Amino acid sequence: MKRGLMDMSQISVAIAGAGLSGLCLAHSLLRAGFNVHVFESDPEPFARRQGYRVTLDEYGMAGLQKCLPPRLFELFLATASPTDEDSYFRVTNQDLGEVFKLTFKGDRSGTDLRTPRQTDRQTLRTIMLDGLQDRIHFGKKAVRADLAPDGATLHFSDGSNTHASLVIGADGINSALRKQLLPDCDPEDANSWGIYGRTPLLHNGHSIVPGPLKTSGVYAIGKSGKGLFFTTMNFRESPKTAFSRFGVEQLPPISDDYVMWALLLPKELFPVSHEKLDSENLLRFALKTALDFHPVLRQFVNQADVECTMLVKLKAARKPSSWPVSRITLMGDAVHAMPPTGSHGGNTALRDAALLAEKLKAAASQGEPLEKAIASYQAEMSQYAFREVKAAKAMLKRFSIQNPFMGWVMLRAMPWIRSMKNKPLTTE
Repeated sequence: MKRGLMDMSQISVAIAGAGLSGLCLAHSLLRAGFNVHVFESDPEPFARRQGYRVTLDEYGMAGLQKCLPPRLFELFLATASPTDEDSYFRVTNQDLGEVFKLTFKGDRSGTDLRTPRQTDRQTLRTIMLDGLQDRIHFGKKAVRADLAPDGATLHFSDGSNTHASLVIGADGINSALRKQLLPDCDPEDANSWGIYGRTPLLHNGHSIVPGPLKTSGVYAIGKSGKGLFFTTMNFRESPKTAFSRFGVEQLPPISDDYVMWALLLPKELFPVSHEKLDSENLLRFALKTALDFHPVLRQFVNQADVECTMLVKLKAARKPSSWPVSRITLMGDAVHAMPPTGSHGGNTALRDAALLAEKLKAAASQGEPLEKAIASYQAEMSQYAFREVKAAKAMLKRFSIQNPFMGWVMLRAMPWIRSMKNKPLTTE
């Protein structure tokens, strides 16, 4: 039996984590009239690196379009990559001999949201912070949440707490709330570590990416399970210009095009003593490790911004066998962390935000218990999210070639066959 219609302003929501999914959800619920506050553990918006370029697919863009105010969604489109040319995902050997490629058709109109777009993660996060300034509380690290008859209380490491009708854990891969709600579901080690970096696209006025690869994401498979991925971040419009045009006061974190690269290694190839290296020494290790890759690939590492180099330990979530329904739930990496292979992590998190917002707004408008919305969200999200986790793990395993025969086929025979009819990828 339905209750009376809820006054949405009386429904308070405490979101732990000001990443992409947390901010996306906050915008959607605020626009609907919910009383939303976001609590972030970092002391300020850009206290640490949180990745660089991210590819948004139709699910990620649909999530943004549903949740963000139209003005901010238009700003996202303005600062994302152009879509007028076809783009590609290529797999090559370490000498850039092509194994295979996937083609994504361009969209000259720039209006088809099924066309993938590259965006700079920090630029997108800056866009999403706009309009939430009085709703975000920095320096608030969530440590646990306790259920109460009318909601839940979120506790922080500084000893303070806040009470809300709902608590949402969007606090990332090391989520304290996941450890509390799903204690047996800590992400498992994917046995691969990544060194991520960013390199200016232009050097002495010229692009360091060969012409045939300018709209490609490339994964070069090396020896002993090593791999080097790169792609370019070309802004459709300079973020500085676009932010000014759309009236966003916060300056964008970057405005120049760049190459994002990631050197992936089996965990056993990464010395334990290097685990806590600073950016400068981490980059030196990356340069040494990349010596057997093509000179074009080595150049990305050699000319990288030192302070932008960081270590990422790849992990994959475990699907919970059961997930109790309550006024506390999870989304994004807090519940379904996955390796970056396939570029589905950020998209799935944005999809979560749109789905959860939709369920909560429907329940409130129809006078249904909020627990019913949470149950429906958890059931639906678990289906698509853990399917993506499984796919990302499988792709990472395929790219980490250990079998000698498969290595010969993938890295020698297939590139040789393709070279008989295709120009080299490094040809301008």
